[in-house]
Amino acid sequence: METGVVFTLHRYIFRELFRVFVPATVAMMLMVCVGLLVPMIIDYGVSPGQILRLIGYFLPVTLTFVLPMSALFAASVVYDRFAADRELDACRASGVSLAVMLYPGISLAILAAAANLILSFYVSPAFVHRSERSVKSNAEDILFRNIHRRGYYNLPRSRFRLYADKTVPEMNLLEGVVILETRPDFSTRVISAQRVRVSIETHRNYNQAVIVAEDAFRFDDISPVYIGRLEVEEQFPPLLGDSIKFKEIEEIKRIQADKMNYFPIRERAMEARAQLAVELLAETLNTSFADNTPVLLEEAGGARRYVLLAEGCSVDASRPFRLNLIGPVTLEQRDRFREDLAVRYVSRSGDNRIALQGDGPDLRMEMSLESPAWERTGGFSGTALRKYVNDVDYPKATADRLGIDNLLAKLEAAGSPGAVLEGEPSGVFTQLTADVQRAVSRAEREIASEVNSRLVLGLGSIAITMMGIALGIRFRGGHFLSAFGASSIPAGILIVFIMSGKQMIKSSSTPELLGVATIWAGLALLSVMTLIAYRKLMRT
Repeated sequence: METGVVFTLHRYIFRELFRVFVPATVAMMLMVCVGLLVPMIIDYGVSPGQILRLIGYFLPVTLTFVLPMSALFAASVVYDRFAADRELDACRASGVSLAVMLYPGISLAILAAAANLILSFYVSPAFVHRSERSVKSNAEDILFRNIHRRGYYNLPRSRFRLYADKTVPEMNLLEGVVILETRPDFSTRVISAQRVRVSIETHRNYNQAVIVAEDAFRFDDISPVYIGRLEVEEQFPPLLGDSIKFKEIEEIKRIQADKMNYFPIRERAMEARAQLAVELLAETLNTSFADNTPVLLEEAGGARRYVLLAEGCSVDASRPFRLNLIGPVTLEQRDRFREDLAVRYVSRSGDNRIALQGDGPDLRMEMSLESPAWERTGGFSGTALRKYVNDVDYPKATADRLGIDNLLAKLEAAGSPGAVLEGEPSGVFTQLTADVQRAVSRAEREIASEVNSRLVLGLGSIAITMMGIALGIRFRGGHFLSAFGASSIPAGILIVFIMSGKQMIKSSSTPELLGVATIWAGLALLSVMTLIAYRKLMRT
Protein backbone atom coordinates (compact mmCIF):
# COMPACT_ATOMS: atom_id res chain seq x y z
CA MET A 1 0.00 0.00 0.00
CA GLU A 2 1.18 3.52 -0.72
CA THR A 3 2.94 5.52 1.97
CA GLY A 4 0.37 8.33 1.81
CA VAL A 5 -2.47 5.92 2.52
CA VAL A 6 -0.59 4.42 5.49
CA PHE A 7 0.11 7.91 6.81
CA THR A 8 -3.58 8.77 6.51
CA LEU A 9 -4.47 5.59 8.37
CA HIS A 10 -2.01 6.36 11.15
CA ARG A 11 -3.29 9.91 11.47
CA TYR A 12 -6.85 8.62 11.69
CA ILE A 13 -5.99 6.16 14.48
CA PHE A 14 -3.91 8.82 16.30
CA ARG A 15 -6.82 11.23 16.19
CA GLU A 16 -9.19 8.63 17.62
CA LEU A 17 -6.71 7.69 20.34
CA PHE A 18 -6.29 11.28 21.46
CA ARG A 19 -10.03 11.97 21.31
CA VAL A 20 -10.42 9.32 24.00
CA PHE A 21 -7.08 9.79 25.79
CA VAL A 22 -7.40 13.50 26.58
CA PRO A 23 -10.92 13.50 28.17
CA ALA A 24 -10.08 10.32 30.10
CA THR A 25 -6.90 11.94 31.42
CA VAL A 26 -8.71 15.12 32.51
CA ALA A 27 -11.52 13.23 34.27
CA MET A 28 -9.21 10.85 36.15
CA MET A 29 -6.80 13.68 36.97
CA LEU A 30 -9.45 15.81 38.67
CA MET A 31 -10.71 12.88 40.74
CA VAL A 32 -7.22 11.94 41.96
CA CYS A 33 -6.23 15.57 42.56
CA VAL A 34 -9.19 16.17 44.87
CA GLY A 35 -8.30 12.99 46.78
CA LEU A 36 -4.75 14.22 47.34
CA LEU A 37 -5.85 17.68 48.48
CA VAL A 38 -8.54 16.66 50.99
CA PRO A 39 -6.09 15.63 53.78
CA MET A 40 -4.16 18.87 53.35
CA ILE A 41 -7.33 20.96 53.52
CA ILE A 42 -8.44 19.13 56.69
CA ASP A 43 -5.04 19.21 58.43
CA TYR A 44 -3.85 22.70 57.56
CA GLY A 45 -6.98 24.71 56.80
CA VAL A 46 -5.76 26.34 53.60
CA SER A 47 -7.85 29.15 52.16
CA PRO A 48 -10.06 28.83 49.02
CA GLY A 49 -7.56 30.85 47.01
CA GLN A 50 -4.76 28.53 48.04
CA ILE A 51 -6.88 25.50 47.12
CA LEU A 52 -7.14 26.72 43.52
CA ARG A 53 -3.38 27.28 43.34
CA LEU A 54 -2.70 23.89 44.92
CA ILE A 55 -4.91 22.15 42.35
CA GLY A 56 -2.66 23.60 39.65
CA TYR A 57 0.44 22.47 41.52
CA PHE A 58 -0.91 18.95 42.03
CA LEU A 59 -1.93 18.31 38.43
CA PRO A 60 1.51 16.95 37.43
CA VAL A 61 1.46 14.67 40.49
CA THR A 62 -1.88 13.19 39.51
CA LEU A 63 -0.76 12.82 35.89
CA THR A 64 1.94 10.42 37.06
CA PHE A 65 -0.72 7.95 38.18
CA VAL A 66 -3.33 8.78 35.56
CA LEU A 67 -1.35 8.59 32.30
CA PRO A 68 -0.86 4.78 32.23
CA MET A 69 -4.56 4.16 32.91
CA SER A 70 -5.85 6.75 30.45
CA ALA A 71 -3.48 5.41 27.76
CA LEU A 72 -4.78 1.90 28.50
CA PHE A 73 -8.38 3.11 28.31
CA ALA A 74 -7.85 4.93 25.01
CA ALA A 75 -5.94 2.05 23.40
CA SER A 76 -8.44 -0.65 24.40
CA VAL A 77 -11.54 1.38 23.43
CA VAL A 78 -10.22 2.67 20.08
CA TYR A 79 -8.78 -0.63 18.85
CA ASP A 80 -11.89 -2.47 20.09
CA ARG A 81 -14.09 -0.21 17.96
CA PHE A 82 -11.58 -0.32 15.07
CA ALA A 83 -11.80 -4.12 15.03
CA ALA A 84 -15.55 -4.29 15.71
CA ASP A 85 -16.34 -2.01 12.74
CA ARG A 86 -14.34 -4.34 10.47
CA GLU A 87 -11.90 -1.53 9.71
CA LEU A 88 -9.08 -3.75 10.89
CA ASP A 89 -10.13 -6.56 8.54
CA ALA A 90 -10.47 -4.11 5.64
CA CYS A 91 -6.95 -2.78 6.21
CA ARG A 92 -5.47 -6.25 6.43
CA ALA A 93 -7.32 -7.25 3.24
CA SER A 94 -5.77 -4.21 1.56
CA GLY A 95 -2.28 -5.43 2.43
CA VAL A 96 -1.67 -3.43 5.64
CA SER A 97 -0.18 -5.73 8.27
CA LEU A 98 -1.32 -5.69 11.89
CA ALA A 99 2.13 -4.52 12.97
CA VAL A 100 1.81 -1.39 10.84
CA MET A 101 -1.58 -0.59 12.35
CA LEU A 102 -0.06 -0.88 15.83
CA TYR A 103 2.33 2.06 15.27
CA PRO A 104 -0.08 4.73 16.62
CA GLY A 105 -0.73 2.63 19.72
CA ILE A 106 2.97 1.97 20.22
CA SER A 107 3.67 5.70 19.87
CA LEU A 108 1.01 6.49 22.48
CA ALA A 109 2.51 3.87 24.82
CA ILE A 110 6.03 5.29 24.46
CA LEU A 111 4.71 8.83 24.89
CA ALA A 112 2.85 7.85 28.08
CA ALA A 113 5.92 6.03 29.44
CA ALA A 114 8.31 8.92 28.71
CA ALA A 115 5.89 11.46 30.17
CA ASN A 116 5.40 9.28 33.26
CA LEU A 117 9.15 9.00 33.90
CA ILE A 118 9.78 12.71 33.38
CA LEU A 119 6.83 13.62 35.59
CA SER A 120 7.71 11.22 38.41
CA PHE A 121 11.43 12.02 38.57
CA TYR A 122 11.45 15.76 37.79
CA VAL A 123 8.21 17.64 37.16
CA SER A 124 5.91 16.36 39.93
CA PRO A 125 8.42 16.88 42.78
CA ALA A 126 9.16 20.39 41.51
CA PHE A 127 5.46 21.28 41.56
CA VAL A 128 5.06 19.73 45.01
CA HIS A 129 7.80 22.03 46.28
CA ARG A 130 6.07 24.98 44.63
CA SER A 131 2.88 24.07 46.46
CA GLU A 132 4.98 23.76 49.63
CA ARG A 133 6.38 27.24 49.16
CA SER A 134 2.90 28.57 48.43
CA VAL A 135 1.63 27.22 51.74
CA LYS A 136 4.83 28.18 53.58
CA SER A 137 4.50 31.79 52.48
CA ASN A 138 1.13 31.81 54.21
CA ALA A 139 2.08 29.55 57.14
CA GLU A 140 1.37 32.21 59.75
CA ASP A 141 -1.95 33.04 58.06
CA ILE A 142 -2.89 29.36 58.30
CA LEU A 143 -2.04 29.33 62.01
CA PHE A 144 -4.02 32.47 62.83
CA ARG A 145 -6.93 31.42 60.59
CA ASN A 146 -7.23 28.07 62.36
CA ILE A 147 -7.06 29.62 65.82
CA HIS A 148 -9.64 32.21 64.84
CA ARG A 149 -11.92 29.53 63.38
CA ARG A 150 -11.47 26.69 65.87
CA GLY A 151 -9.90 28.35 68.91
CA TYR A 152 -6.73 26.22 68.72
CA TYR A 153 -4.02 25.01 66.36
CA ASN A 154 -1.66 22.04 66.42
CA LEU A 155 1.74 22.76 64.97
CA PRO A 156 2.25 19.82 62.54
CA ARG A 157 4.04 16.90 64.19
CA SER A 158 4.99 19.17 67.07
CA ARG A 159 4.71 18.97 70.85
CA PHE A 160 2.68 22.20 71.08
CA ARG A 161 -1.01 22.95 70.77
CA LEU A 162 -1.96 26.63 71.00
CA TYR A 163 -5.29 27.95 72.32
CA ALA A 164 -6.13 31.65 72.21
CA ASP A 165 -9.07 33.94 72.95
CA LYS A 166 -8.07 36.54 70.38
CA THR A 167 -5.80 36.78 67.34
CA VAL A 168 -4.01 39.87 66.05
CA PRO A 169 -2.53 38.60 62.74
CA GLU A 170 -1.09 41.94 61.63
CA MET A 171 1.17 41.90 64.73
CA ASN A 172 1.66 38.12 64.90
CA LEU A 173 0.06 38.22 68.35
CA LEU A 174 -2.22 35.89 70.26
CA GLU A 175 -4.00 37.08 73.40
CA GLY A 176 -5.37 35.03 76.28
CA VAL A 177 -3.16 32.09 75.38
CA VAL A 178 -2.91 28.58 76.77
CA ILE A 179 -0.17 26.33 75.39
CA LEU A 180 -0.44 22.59 75.88
CA GLU A 181 2.99 20.97 75.67
CA THR A 182 3.58 17.22 75.40
CA ARG A 183 7.04 16.52 76.77
CA PRO A 184 9.48 13.97 75.30
CA ASP A 185 8.73 11.68 78.26
CA PHE A 186 5.00 11.87 77.29
CA SER A 187 4.15 13.97 80.34
CA THR A 188 2.19 17.16 79.72
CA ARG A 189 2.33 20.65 81.08
CA VAL A 190 0.34 23.80 80.49
CA ILE A 191 1.70 27.30 79.94
CA SER A 192 -0.58 30.30 80.16
CA ALA A 193 0.25 33.84 79.07
CA GLN A 194 -1.60 37.04 78.38
CA ARG A 195 0.21 37.61 75.10
CA VAL A 196 2.22 35.36 72.81
CA ARG A 197 4.07 36.33 69.66
CA VAL A 198 4.33 33.57 67.06
CA SER A 199 6.50 33.62 63.95
CA ILE A 200 7.25 30.81 61.52
CA GLU A 201 10.55 30.61 59.70
CA THR A 202 10.66 28.42 56.61
CA HIS A 203 13.69 26.47 55.44
CA ARG A 204 14.22 24.06 52.57
CA ASN A 205 14.11 20.89 54.65
CA TYR A 206 12.13 21.98 57.71
CA ASN A 207 10.05 24.76 59.26
CA GLN A 208 10.65 26.44 62.59
CA ALA A 209 8.12 28.10 64.87
CA VAL A 210 9.36 30.68 67.38
CA ILE A 211 6.96 31.16 70.30
CA VAL A 212 7.63 34.08 72.67
CA ALA A 213 5.36 34.35 75.72
CA GLU A 214 5.27 37.29 78.12
CA ASP A 215 4.23 37.03 81.81
CA ALA A 216 3.90 33.30 81.49
CA PHE A 217 2.89 30.77 84.15
CA ARG A 218 3.70 27.08 83.88
CA PHE A 219 1.52 24.36 85.39
CA ASP A 220 2.72 20.76 85.65
CA ASP A 221 2.38 17.80 88.00
CA ILE A 222 4.51 19.52 90.66
CA SER A 223 3.29 23.09 91.10
CA PRO A 224 2.44 26.26 89.22
CA VAL A 225 5.48 28.45 88.56
CA TYR A 226 5.77 32.02 87.31
CA ILE A 227 8.42 31.96 84.57
CA GLY A 228 8.00 35.47 83.13
CA ARG A 229 9.31 35.59 79.59
CA LEU A 230 9.52 32.29 77.72
CA GLU A 231 10.95 31.77 74.25
CA VAL A 232 10.65 28.38 72.57
CA GLU A 233 11.85 27.24 69.16
CA GLU A 234 10.13 24.23 67.63
CA GLN A 235 11.04 22.55 64.37
CA PHE A 236 8.39 20.76 62.35
CA PRO A 237 8.51 19.07 58.95
CA PRO A 238 7.51 20.43 55.56
CA LEU A 239 3.83 19.82 54.92
CA LEU A 240 4.51 17.43 52.01
CA GLY A 241 8.19 17.52 51.21
CA ASP A 242 9.25 15.17 54.00
CA SER A 243 8.05 12.18 51.95
CA ILE A 244 10.47 10.41 49.61
CA LYS A 245 7.66 9.91 47.09
CA PHE A 246 7.58 13.68 46.55
CA LYS A 247 11.35 14.04 46.00
CA GLU A 248 12.94 14.65 42.62
CA ILE A 249 15.94 12.57 41.65
CA GLU A 250 18.46 15.32 42.48
CA GLU A 251 17.03 15.66 45.98
CA ILE A 252 17.19 11.92 46.43
CA LYS A 253 20.87 12.08 45.49
CA ARG A 254 21.42 14.87 48.04
CA ILE A 255 19.76 12.76 50.73
CA GLN A 256 21.96 9.80 49.82
CA ALA A 257 25.00 12.09 50.13
CA ASP A 258 23.88 13.64 53.45
CA LYS A 259 21.05 11.98 55.35
CA MET A 260 20.47 15.15 57.41
CA ASN A 261 18.78 16.64 54.33
CA TYR A 262 15.81 14.36 55.05
CA PHE A 263 13.61 15.74 57.83
CA PRO A 264 12.58 12.44 59.53
CA ILE A 265 16.28 11.61 59.96
CA ARG A 266 17.09 15.18 60.99
CA GLU A 267 14.30 15.06 63.56
CA ARG A 268 15.59 11.85 65.17
CA ALA A 269 19.20 13.06 64.97
CA MET A 270 18.37 16.37 66.68
CA GLU A 271 16.68 14.48 69.52
CA ALA A 272 19.76 12.31 69.95
CA ARG A 273 21.92 15.47 69.81
CA ALA A 274 19.86 17.01 72.60
CA GLN A 275 20.42 13.93 74.78
CA LEU A 276 24.11 13.99 73.86
CA ALA A 277 24.19 17.64 74.96
CA VAL A 278 22.73 16.69 78.35
CA GLU A 279 25.25 13.90 78.88
CA LEU A 280 28.14 16.06 77.73
CA LEU A 281 26.94 18.78 80.10
CA ALA A 282 26.89 16.22 82.94
CA GLU A 283 30.55 15.38 82.23
CA THR A 284 31.48 19.08 82.19
CA LEU A 285 29.58 19.89 85.39
CA ASN A 286 30.93 16.88 87.29
CA THR A 287 34.49 17.88 86.36
CA SER A 288 33.90 21.39 87.76
CA PHE A 289 31.98 20.18 90.83
CA ALA A 290 34.73 17.67 91.69
CA ASP A 291 37.18 20.61 91.97
CA ASN A 292 34.56 22.61 93.91
CA THR A 293 34.55 25.11 91.04
CA PRO A 294 31.26 26.95 90.40
CA VAL A 295 29.85 26.92 86.88
CA LEU A 296 28.96 30.24 85.27
CA LEU A 297 25.76 30.26 83.22
CA GLU A 298 23.99 33.10 81.42
CA GLU A 299 20.39 33.85 80.55
CA ALA A 300 19.60 34.18 76.84
CA GLY A 301 20.14 37.83 76.03
CA GLY A 302 22.59 38.24 78.90
CA ALA A 303 20.24 40.06 81.32
CA ARG A 304 21.03 37.67 84.19
CA ARG A 305 23.95 35.48 85.13
CA TYR A 306 23.94 32.41 87.35
CA VAL A 307 26.64 30.71 89.37
CA LEU A 308 25.86 27.04 90.01
CA LEU A 309 27.56 24.69 92.48
CA ALA A 310 26.56 21.18 93.58
CA GLU A 311 28.16 17.98 94.80
CA GLY A 312 27.56 16.37 91.42
CA CYS A 313 24.97 15.51 88.80
CA SER A 314 23.65 12.44 87.01
CA VAL A 315 21.80 11.83 83.76
CA ASP A 316 18.15 10.98 84.41
CA ALA A 317 17.74 7.34 83.41
CA SER A 318 13.96 7.56 82.94
CA ARG A 319 13.45 10.89 81.18
CA PRO A 320 15.34 12.22 78.16
CA PHE A 321 16.99 15.66 77.97
CA ARG A 322 17.30 15.96 81.74
CA LEU A 323 19.95 15.59 84.46
CA ASN A 324 19.55 15.58 88.24
CA LEU A 325 21.67 17.70 90.56
CA ILE A 326 23.07 15.86 93.59
CA GLY A 327 23.58 17.09 97.14
CA PRO A 328 23.26 20.66 98.37
CA VAL A 329 22.75 22.85 95.33
CA THR A 330 23.71 26.51 95.41
CA LEU A 331 22.50 28.89 92.73
CA GLU A 332 23.50 32.53 92.79
CA GLN A 333 21.56 34.89 90.56
CA ARG A 334 23.16 38.16 89.47
CA ASP A 335 21.68 40.99 87.47
CA ARG A 336 23.89 42.16 84.64
CA PHE A 337 22.84 45.78 85.02
CA ARG A 338 22.83 45.84 88.84
CA GLU A 339 25.86 43.89 90.02
CA ASP A 340 25.13 44.69 93.66
CA LEU A 341 21.79 42.86 93.44
CA ALA A 342 22.21 39.12 93.99
CA VAL A 343 20.08 36.32 95.31
CA ARG A 344 21.53 33.08 96.58
CA TYR A 345 19.38 29.94 96.56
CA VAL A 346 20.38 26.83 98.48
CA SER A 347 18.44 23.58 98.09
CA ARG A 348 19.65 20.77 100.33
CA SER A 349 17.35 18.01 99.08
CA GLY A 350 14.54 17.25 96.71
CA ASP A 351 14.01 17.32 92.96
CA ASN A 352 16.74 19.61 91.61
CA ARG A 353 17.36 19.35 87.91
CA ILE A 354 18.56 20.86 84.64
CA ALA A 355 16.68 20.07 81.43
CA LEU A 356 16.86 21.18 77.82
CA GLN A 357 13.92 23.26 76.66
CA GLY A 358 13.93 21.70 73.21
CA ASP A 359 16.05 20.00 70.58
CA GLY A 360 16.56 22.91 68.19
CA PRO A 361 19.93 24.05 66.82
CA ASP A 362 20.30 26.66 69.59
CA LEU A 363 20.44 24.76 72.88
CA ARG A 364 18.74 26.34 75.87
CA MET A 365 18.19 25.01 79.36
CA GLU A 366 15.84 25.36 82.28
CA MET A 367 16.81 24.86 85.94
CA SER A 368 14.55 23.93 88.80
CA LEU A 369 15.33 23.84 92.55
CA GLU A 370 12.90 22.38 95.08
CA SER A 371 12.21 24.27 98.34
CA PRO A 372 15.35 26.42 98.23
CA ALA A 373 16.26 28.79 101.05
CA TRP A 374 17.04 32.18 99.59
CA GLU A 375 19.08 35.13 100.75
CA ARG A 376 19.07 38.49 99.04
CA THR A 377 21.66 41.25 99.26
CA GLY A 378 20.63 43.51 102.09
CA GLY A 379 19.89 40.76 104.60
CA PHE A 380 16.51 39.60 103.32
CA SER A 381 15.92 35.82 103.40
CA GLY A 382 13.21 33.20 103.21
CA THR A 383 12.19 29.91 101.64
CA ALA A 384 10.60 29.45 98.22
CA LEU A 385 8.36 26.59 97.20
CA ARG A 386 10.38 26.21 93.98
CA LYS A 387 12.93 28.25 92.06
CA TYR A 388 12.53 27.95 88.30
CA VAL A 389 14.90 29.51 85.76
CA ASN A 390 14.31 29.24 82.01
CA ASP A 391 16.00 30.43 78.82
CA VAL A 392 19.53 29.73 80.06
CA ASP A 393 22.13 29.46 77.31
CA TYR A 394 23.92 26.15 76.99
CA PRO A 395 27.64 26.69 77.77
CA LYS A 396 29.20 27.94 74.54
CA ALA A 397 32.48 26.04 74.87
CA THR A 398 30.55 22.79 75.17
CA ALA A 399 27.99 23.75 72.50
CA ASP A 400 30.78 24.28 69.96
CA ARG A 401 31.47 20.54 70.13
CA LEU A 402 27.86 19.78 69.20
CA GLY A 403 27.68 21.38 65.78
CA ILE A 404 25.26 19.89 63.26
CA ASP A 405 28.03 19.24 60.71
CA ASN A 406 28.76 15.49 60.56
CA LEU A 407 26.22 15.00 63.33
CA LEU A 408 25.38 11.41 62.40
CA ALA A 409 29.05 10.46 62.66
CA LYS A 410 29.33 12.18 66.05
CA LEU A 411 26.32 10.29 67.35
CA GLU A 412 27.63 6.97 66.10
CA ALA A 413 31.08 7.57 67.64
CA ALA A 414 29.76 8.61 71.08
CA GLY A 415 31.42 6.62 73.83
CA SER A 416 34.58 5.98 71.81
CA PRO A 417 38.00 7.46 72.63
CA GLY A 418 38.37 10.91 71.12
CA ALA A 419 34.62 11.26 70.53
CA VAL A 420 32.50 14.19 71.67
CA LEU A 421 31.24 12.04 74.55
CA GLU A 422 34.00 9.75 75.81
CA GLY A 423 32.11 8.31 78.79
CA GLU A 424 29.62 5.48 78.66
CA PRO A 425 26.41 6.69 76.97
CA SER A 426 23.16 6.28 78.88
CA GLY A 427 20.43 3.86 77.91
CA VAL A 428 18.29 6.82 76.82
CA PHE A 429 20.98 8.00 74.40
CA THR A 430 21.51 4.46 73.10
CA GLN A 431 17.79 4.16 72.40
CA LEU A 432 17.70 7.53 70.62
CA THR A 433 20.70 6.67 68.44
CA ALA A 434 19.04 3.34 67.62
CA ASP A 435 16.02 5.37 66.48
CA VAL A 436 18.34 7.43 64.26
CA GLN A 437 19.78 4.28 62.68
CA ARG A 438 16.30 2.91 62.08
CA ALA A 439 15.31 6.21 60.43
CA VAL A 440 18.41 6.08 58.20
CA SER A 441 17.72 2.46 57.24
CA ARG A 442 14.05 3.28 56.59
CA ALA A 443 15.01 6.21 54.36
CA GLU A 444 17.46 4.09 52.36
CA ARG A 445 14.78 1.46 51.83
CA GLU A 446 12.21 4.09 50.88
CA ILE A 447 14.61 5.51 48.30
CA ALA A 448 15.19 2.06 46.78
CA SER A 449 11.44 1.43 46.83
CA GLU A 450 10.52 4.75 45.23
CA VAL A 451 13.18 4.81 42.51
CA ASN A 452 12.48 1.24 41.38
CA SER A 453 8.70 1.62 41.51
CA ARG A 454 8.84 4.83 39.44
CA LEU A 455 10.98 3.11 36.82
CA VAL A 456 8.75 0.04 36.67
CA LEU A 457 5.51 2.04 36.51
CA GLY A 458 6.94 4.26 33.77
CA LEU A 459 8.28 1.40 31.66
CA GLY A 460 5.23 -0.70 32.46
CA SER A 461 3.05 1.93 30.79
CA ILE A 462 4.24 0.55 27.45
CA ALA A 463 3.28 -3.03 28.28
CA ILE A 464 -0.04 -1.92 29.83
CA THR A 465 -1.01 0.07 26.73
CA MET A 466 0.04 -2.68 24.34
CA MET A 467 -1.96 -5.23 26.35
CA GLY A 468 -4.97 -2.92 26.06
CA ILE A 469 -4.60 -2.86 22.27
CA ALA A 470 -4.31 -6.67 22.07
CA LEU A 471 -7.36 -7.28 24.26
CA GLY A 472 -9.29 -4.53 22.49
CA ILE A 473 -8.86 -6.35 19.19
CA ARG A 474 -9.57 -9.72 20.77
CA PHE A 475 -12.79 -8.55 22.51
CA ARG A 476 -14.12 -6.71 19.50
CA GLY A 477 -17.84 -6.54 19.15
CA GLY A 478 -18.52 -6.64 22.87
CA HIS A 479 -19.28 -3.77 25.20
CA PHE A 480 -16.78 -0.98 24.71
CA LEU A 481 -15.61 -1.31 28.33
CA SER A 482 -15.04 -5.08 28.11
CA ALA A 483 -11.56 -4.74 26.67
CA PHE A 484 -10.64 -2.03 29.18
CA GLY A 485 -11.89 -4.17 32.07
CA ALA A 486 -10.02 -7.23 30.83
CA SER A 487 -6.78 -5.33 30.23
CA SER A 488 -7.05 -3.71 33.66
CA ILE A 489 -6.41 -7.13 35.17
CA PRO A 490 -2.79 -7.36 33.90
CA ALA A 491 -2.33 -3.72 34.88
CA GLY A 492 -3.66 -4.56 38.33
CA ILE A 493 -1.20 -7.45 38.55
CA LEU A 494 1.66 -5.01 37.84
CA ILE A 495 0.39 -2.66 40.56
CA VAL A 496 0.12 -5.56 43.01
CA PHE A 497 3.73 -6.58 42.31
CA ILE A 498 4.87 -2.95 42.72
CA MET A 499 3.00 -2.48 46.00
CA SER A 500 4.11 -5.88 47.32
CA GLY A 501 7.72 -5.15 46.42
CA LYS A 502 7.55 -1.72 48.06
CA GLN A 503 6.18 -3.23 51.26
CA MET A 504 8.88 -5.90 51.22
CA ILE A 505 11.58 -3.26 50.80
CA LYS A 506 10.18 -1.15 53.63
CA SER A 507 9.97 -4.17 55.94
CA SER A 508 13.20 -4.58 57.89
CA SER A 509 12.57 -8.32 58.13
CA THR A 510 12.81 -8.81 54.35
CA PRO A 511 16.01 -8.43 52.28
CA GLU A 512 15.90 -5.24 50.23
CA LEU A 513 17.06 -7.12 47.11
CA LEU A 514 14.05 -9.44 47.30
CA GLY A 515 11.67 -6.47 47.31
CA VAL A 516 13.41 -4.87 44.34
CA ALA A 517 13.25 -8.19 42.47
CA THR A 518 9.52 -8.43 43.21
CA ILE A 519 8.88 -4.98 41.73
CA TRP A 520 10.72 -5.84 38.52
CA ALA A 521 9.16 -9.32 38.40
CA GLY A 522 5.77 -7.66 37.87
CA LEU A 523 7.09 -5.86 34.78
CA ALA A 524 8.72 -9.06 33.50
CA LEU A 525 5.48 -11.03 33.96
CA LEU A 526 3.38 -8.36 32.23
CA SER A 527 5.86 -8.21 29.34
CA VAL A 528 5.68 -11.98 28.89
CA MET A 529 1.86 -11.88 28.99
CA THR A 530 1.87 -9.12 26.35
CA LEU A 531 4.21 -11.07 24.07
CA ILE A 532 2.01 -14.18 24.38
CA ALA A 533 -1.11 -12.15 23.60
CA TYR A 534 0.47 -10.68 20.44
CA ARG A 535 1.82 -14.04 19.36
CA LYS A 536 -1.69 -15.48 19.42
CA LEU A 537 -3.07 -12.35 17.79
CA MET A 538 -0.59 -12.53 14.91
CA ARG A 539 -1.50 -16.16 14.25
CA THR A 540 -5.20 -15.34 13.92
